[in-house]
Amino acid sequence: MRNIFFFDAMLTPKIITVVYWLLLASAFIGGLTTMFFGYNSNFIYGVALTIAGCIGARIWCELLIVLFKINSNLQKLADKVEQ
Repeated sequence: MRNIFFFDAMLTPKIITVVYWLLLASAFIGGLTTMFFGYNSNFIYGVALTIAGCIGARIWCELLIVLFKINSNLQKLADKVEQ
């Protein structure tokens, strides 16, 4: 618990996984809604929206995780230099 309060451990990477699943669910539900209940019930647009939403969510979450991995690796390098 001390690590979280003094920012020695990062909490956000754990949260990003939950956010990713929520984004996937919302992309899927949004696509289904567009396919069957949308303004014109455009099936092709709904499929495209689902695919683009899933890919976009994955890319966004991966970019955030990469930032935290860079931070982790830089911290390891700084710890080696201190020794």
